[in-house]
Amino acid sequence: MTSTTPSIQFFAGIFEELSNVSLRREVRTGKRIVMMKFNQLQAIAGLNSFTKQSLNSLLLTDEEGEISITPSSTKFIFGGDEGDELQGVECQFAVEQDDHWERFMRFMNRYAEANGMEYGER
Repeated sequence: MTSTTPSIQFFAGIFEELSNVSLRREVRTGKRIVMMKFNQLQAIAGLNSFTKQSLNSLLLTDEEGEISITPSSTKFIFGGDEGDELQGVECQFAVEQDDHWERFMRFMNRYAEANGMEYGER
């Protein structure tokens, strides 16, 4: 296995910086829900999203390979004086299978370590 810096991409070749992630489990179904938050998106800066091929998913890459995720929802948060300034993006998806959850958590641990993030409970 080669060492690969963990990365997150909405569009091929445009690397995003994760600001926060929250993990929870639905009590009724046991389904694990992941909410990834981004303060800004490189894909939007300079209209890169219109010049690159979309993967129609969120691509997480690390030394084990790629994880392709289709978000169940993506929310763009706007603010500022005119209300048209992008304040952040929230991307949500569910992980139902245990082996997929374990793989996702290995990715998150590598991403957190590479980007100076820490796990904390609220």
